[in-house]
Amino acid sequence: MRVLVVGAGGVGAAIASIASRRPFFESLTIADVDPNRAARAAARTGDQRVTGTSVDATDTLDVVELATLCRADVIVNACDPRFNPSLFDAAFATGCGYIDMAMHMSVPDPERPYERCGVKLGDAQFAVSDDWSERGQLAIGGMGVEPGLSDVFARYAADHLFSRIDEIGVRDGSSLQIRGDQFAPTFSIWTTIEECLNPPVIWERDRGWFTTEPFSEPEVFDFPAGIGPLTCVNVEHEEVTLMPRWLDVGRVTFKYGLGDEFIGVLMTLHKLGLASTRPVKVHGVEVSPRDVVAACLPNPAELGDRMTGLTCAGTLVTGLGNDNWPRRTYLHHVVDNAWTMAEFGHQAVVWQTAVNPVVALELMADGEWKGIGVLGPEAFDAAPFLDLLDEHGVTWAMEDRPA
Repeated sequence: MRVLVVGAGGVGAAIASIASRRPFFESLTIADVDPNRAARAAARTGDQRVTGTSVDATDTLDVVELATLCRADVIVNACDPRFNPSLFDAAFATGCGYIDMAMHMSVPDPERPYERCGVKLGDAQFAVSDDWSERGQLAIGGMGVEPGLSDVFARYAADHLFSRIDEIGVRDGSSLQIRGDQFAPTFSIWTTIEECLNPPVIWERDRGWFTTEPFSEPEVFDFPAGIGPLTCVNVEHEEVTLMPRWLDVGRVTFKYGLGDEFIGVLMTLHKLGLASTRPVKVHGVEVSPRDVVAACLPNPAELGDRMTGLTCAGTLVTGLGNDNWPRRTYLHHVVDNAWTMAEFGHQAVVWQTAVNPVVALELMADGEWKGIGVLGPEAFDAAPFLDLLDEHGVTWAMEDRPA
């Protein structure tokens, strides 16, 4: 397999590092608008199969040219979701496969944004699934940790643990702390603002997809491994738009354990207009307020040395077990930042995101995961994925909770 990874930031660099320890690929090219950053990401792997180069992720033709030169079998999109359309289209034009970790962006309903959906996450990709199928190409959308591993957990529960699923709730929380910064998000603030301030989507069998207010339905969720109880709230996320397409489920939600301070900062940015992507003129120069916020904050990929704690991604499934008794099970993956820094030199959040597309790539290379069209992680057998994930050093787990 020949892989082209577009984006040499934290996640893209971690993908290269993780993949370099596996034998499944022939070559991996990591490309970025900054060729020096791509070269550094390739060099730190110490693997001659991995090379760095430059590409403009906004230019479909530039990506097609590079993918053709690399003879890429699959393009992995490790960029912010605002770059998705050009990379998705480039993979289709090249005739290769495609993986992203966040699907095409949503557009809220202009009249009733907190009641009904406008354009949902990934809608534009699913709209052309038949075109991909006709050409025998496969695109896997949302194949990071959340979405991604959380969806794999849901598929595993449906296949092996439950006879009926009433509700799936993805719950994400951490005990991560950053020394020396009062506010330092551990993932892209651009993406964080997008998903947290957009109208959250909920799925219910009788209603379909609908929206609610940001940070709605607060609940206290007790996370494993000593992370403990955190208040979790609804935010927009792909799992809610993915899971009902392949799984028979009564309700789907996604909730983050953000904390009151983090929510307060996001709401302040929103009130001041600093969450907006619409350019404003400052001393004759047009700038995006959100880009300014991102530029003022530390790079999440460079926080690992000052970060301590654990991060947990998991899926809570409620329904009837295979014995037809009520069951409530939390399937989860906990990562310690100290371990990822010692083993890979990457902080926990980006490593946990990056390991999952690498597992998917290996399953594609081995023929375990195959298909055509635009598919989510739920469309594939979860068992080989979870078996292979264990080989990367951090095992997944599950615990039953009172039903």
